[in-house]
Amino acid sequence: MKDVQEDPQVRHTPYSSRRKKRRVKWQNEGHIHITVWRDKKTLKKMGENTKDGNPKSWFKITIPYGRQYDKAWLMNSIQSHCSVPFTPVDFHYVRNQARFFVQDVGTASALKDVNYKICDKENQKISIFVNPSTVPYSVRYKLEPEEMEQLKLTMDKRYDVSQQALDLQCLRFDPDLVGHDIDMILNRRNCMAATLQIIEENYPKLLSLNLSNNKLYGLDGLSDIIQMVPTVKILNLSKNELNLVWELNKMKGLDLEELWLEGNPLCDTFPDQPTYISAIMDCFPKLLRLDGQELSPPIIIDTDTPYLIKPCKESYKGSDALKSLVLQFLQQYFLIYDSGDRQGLLDAYHDEACFSLAIPLKPEDPALSSLYKYFKKSRKMKKPKEPSLCVQPLKHTKHNIVGSLCVLPKTQHDLSSFFVDVCFQTEKMLCFSVNGVFKEVEGKSQGSVRAFTRTFIVIPTGNSSLCIVNDELFVRDATPTETQSAFSNQEPTLTSSSMPTLSQEQQEMVHAFSTQSGMKLEWSERCLQDNEWNYTRAGQVFTMLKNEGKIPEEAFKQIT
Repeated sequence: MKDVQEDPQVRHTPYSSRRKKRRVKWQNEGHIHITVWRDKKTLKKMGENTKDGNPKSWFKITIPYGRQYDKAWLMNSIQSHCSVPFTPVDFHYVRNQARFFVQDVGTASALKDVNYKICDKENQKISIFVNPSTVPYSVRYKLEPEEMEQLKLTMDKRYDVSQQALDLQCLRFDPDLVGHDIDMILNRRNCMAATLQIIEENYPKLLSLNLSNNKLYGLDGLSDIIQMVPTVKILNLSKNELNLVWELNKMKGLDLEELWLEGNPLCDTFPDQPTYISAIMDCFPKLLRLDGQELSPPIIIDTDTPYLIKPCKESYKGSDALKSLVLQFLQQYFLIYDSGDRQGLLDAYHDEACFSLAIPLKPEDPALSSLYKYFKKSRKMKKPKEPSLCVQPLKHTKHNIVGSLCVLPKTQHDLSSFFVDVCFQTEKMLCFSVNGVFKEVEGKSQGSVRAFTRTFIVIPTGNSSLCIVNDELFVRDATPTETQSAFSNQEPTLTSSSMPTLSQEQQEMVHAFSTQSGMKLEWSERCLQDNEWNYTRAGQVFTMLKNEGKIPEEAFKQIT
């Protein structure tokens, strides 16, 4: 079974057509069941048996957890280990995965051989899955030659030779394109690919690119410009529909000097202007102008001596700036922790961070305790039966930590119950603890209220946020008083009991939409339902209605 691989696509599409594959099933630690499918035939044979018997068939390449890797590094690493050169088509991220397509069974077979041959900086081996695929979107709907010619003529009219600047704002509504019935929606991969192809072939020294007012909500397609036209120094993305700063990370390979983002929803996600500027500067450290405003010259900080607010002379509670920093960190951390997908916490931890969990377990039989789900992960230092039990539950490196957090029961924290205490602070480090309650939202203990104490040791990062280097969690049963007062001051949230009509995936979508839009959960759910659970379309409708002032104030969360 050494060549059996877990294919994430197969696991999540149980009703897909089953080819001639053999079912393999095994049990892990008595409670985790994994079912995978192993082809009886080789990739080559599979390529020969495709619809038209054409060896030039398409294959989808999937890298689980590929989202955490920079696109340029990932593709260069794969190419350097692959025995044949290849051209990735439609590279994009789907949840935590990275995906692209290749044509030719020989290339697909060579990529399959790269599986587990690449290690990241944490020495974790990278998985690569190869599966037959239909023709990718950008190829299937590739613009016809006459459409490409008309697009080139339109772009020529918008190109300023003296400034080496290309103005593509509101491209979809250009009269020359509309008159020829060409619908250029740059969110579509085929349209963005065609646009970049013309830029590469005709404006290889481009310095300035204006893509404002194009309703862009993702930058996967645009990121190809890093390799195609790396000369771009000025980029205008204003008045689009970008919701997350993470999208900008896809453009990090450009040495931008000027960037425009005003009019995007992501601009409203920051508490103040300095935080906004700092986050953008973290993506583009050479930036000189942001939204038309001159920026201070970048300050290079030695990573060995990180900077934090200097110890204040106030009380132990700290300054307002410090409290704001800590509270913002906790809100973001527990929103992701309770979202259902804790893989998003990877960015919160240092590469070499440590985590430990403890519970007040008294019975000899762990199954007798209501906290038995936490027992295997608990670290008991006092008189352990085996010395190894002191070390094994201690999780080291961020991947091991987040992996451990993912198997803990799913929760909902009562943010209004939090009591935060800053233990100490220096210029290089900050230690604080948070006490509060949460309830489990699934399984036999659904609805059970727990009390917890969590102690974080953090260091500052370059984007005005905090990075965890040590995390200690203590969980116990809540007292009757704590249980009675829990969630008394918090709006209702989605659980499997209160929202039985929603699937787990839909609940996760509602939480994510609420976090990004700032709307209450019930309003977020309504928006998704009205748009048939199409997350992208719901986001577009929300942005449009918000800009028109048609969403009532009571739809949004109250920020205190």
